Amino acid sequence: MSADDPHERLARRELEAWRREMLRDPSALERAAKGLQVRVNALIPEKIHAAITKVIEQMTRGILVGSDFVTAEPLRNASLAERELQVRKAITGYRNVASIEGGVTGAGGFLAAAADFPALIAIKIKLLFEIAALYGHDGADWRERLYILAIFQLAFSGPDHRRAIYEAMVAGNHPASPEDFDWRRFQQEYRDYIDLAKLAQMLPVVGAPVGAIVNWRLLERLGETAINAYRLRWFEGRSG
Repeated sequence: MSADDPHERLARRELEAWRREMLRDPSALERAAKGLQVRVNALIPEKIHAAITKVIEQMTRGILVGSDFVTAEPLRNASLAERELQVRKAITGYRNVASIEGGVTGAGGFLAAAADFPALIAIKIKLLFEIAALYGHDGADWRERLYILAIFQLAFSGPDHRRAIYEAMVAGNHPASPEDFDWRRFQQEYRDYIDLAKLAQMLPVVGAPVGAIVNWRLLERLGETAINAYRLRWFEGRSG
C-alpha cells in the first residue's frame, strides 16, 4: 500500500494524537481522582480487595504461559484498512458482550460486582489476542503476550505509569522473559484505574445500568489503545 493511501494517512494522524495522549502530564482532575481512589478503597470490604488481587495475579500468570487465550491464526497479506475493518467488528462484538455481562453482575451488589472482575479481564484479554492475530501477530509467542500486556497497561494505568509503558514500548524495552514481568505493578495499576470506575456498579438499583455503561466504555478504550499500539508496529515495519 502506498503512502498516499487515505486510510493510512488517517491512521497516522490518529496515531500522532494518541501518542500525545500517552505522553501528557496528569491533569489536576486526575490527581484529585487518585486521592479519591485511596478513600474509595477504604470503603470496599477487605475480602473483596483480597479476592480481586488474587484473581488478577492468577490470570496474569496464566496469560503469560497458558494456551486458553490464543484465538486464531495470524492474518496474512491484508492491508491496514482490511485489518482494521475486522478489528473494529471484533471490538464491537466483545464490547457488547462486556456490556451485557456488566449489567447482569451490576444488579447483584458487592459479591456479584466482584465476580465481574475476572470475567471482564478474560473478555479484554481475549479481545487483545484476536486483535493481535488480525494485525498479523502470533499470540502463541510469549513476546507477543508481553506486548499484549503492555497494551493492557496503556489502557488501564495512571498517567505516569502509562507514559513509562509507552516509552518502553517505543524503545522496544520489554521484559526479557515472562518471569521478569512485574505482575504486582500490573495489578495495582489496573485496580487503581478500575476500582473508581466500577464502584457504582456495586450499589443497589443503579448497579446494573452503570455496570453496562462502564464495561462498554472500558472495552472501547482498550480497543482504541490496541489499534494504535499495533499501528506503531505496522508503520515501524514499513519505515525501512
